[in-house]
Amino acid sequence: MQPGASTALPFLVACLGIATFSMMDVLMKGLSIALGAYNAMLWRLAIGLVIGALLFFGKRTPWPRRETMKLHWIRGAITASMATTFFFGLARVPIAEAIALSFIAPLITLYLAAVVLGERIGRESIIASLLGLAGVLVILSARATGRYDPDALAGVAAIFVSAVLYAVNLILQRRQAQVASPTEIAFFQNLTALSVLLLGAPFLAVVPDLAHLPGLAGSALLSVVSLLLLSWAYARAEAQVLVPVEYTAFIWASLLGWLAYNETVTATTILGTALIVAGCIIAARRRPVHVEATAL
Repeated sequence: MQPGASTALPFLVACLGIATFSMMDVLMKGLSIALGAYNAMLWRLAIGLVIGALLFFGKRTPWPRRETMKLHWIRGAITASMATTFFFGLARVPIAEAIALSFIAPLITLYLAAVVLGERIGRESIIASLLGLAGVLVILSARATGRYDPDALAGVAAIFVSAVLYAVNLILQRRQAQVASPTEIAFFQNLTALSVLLLGAPFLAVVPDLAHLPGLAGSALLSVVSLLLLSWAYARAEAQVLVPVEYTAFIWASLLGWLAYNETVTATTILGTALIVAGCIIAARRRPVHVEATAL
């Protein structure tokens, strides 16, 4: 980023990237309900691999070194589990609530960074964590009323598992962005994650009807487009400028969930989200970190 350069365009592009990613979530919710989270993710990755390969080989990107390939494989395995558990939960809870609960991941990352990277946990981090925990408890308090489907709690649990995996993913993502381009990451993320899910294909894979092909292709394309938009924006503006953009996902999730699935947003979800976001902002202000953005 050039000194004095305007951040307006990167900010708008990042907003578009988040909106695109949210549209992908809407398609994947329907596909996860129809096909199951495993098959929705399996076939989306297969199509995404084709798109990623066209970009990777089209740009004649050099093949990564052995150390980088190891990182691709580790992150691919985590991505496969992270995305599948998230879409399992997304099929069982409203989109806005799922996105709100997933915001806890950056706070989990603070403690993982302390363990993995030896980073110090300061007072701001503790305050941020307490706010995030309070937000989660507020959202879950509505679940305790019994006003939801019985399997909704399983969906919430799956989203928490996904959030923990996403926190690990953030740690690896910082290392990966230093040694690989967005195009390379997009290709190998699809390749390695698909390879991991294929281990269960003999037992779980089902060939989808052609009627689901547009949704699968659309979700794969939206995922890649989101990755490219966010990568472009993060390369041209500091992370601290773009942090608020991440939380526009809740707005898009609320709007698109209402339009596509007639989902309503409860007061407890809004309040809980506000607490979680406040915690994340406090954590981000402690020490801004440039992270190359990627899509699931």
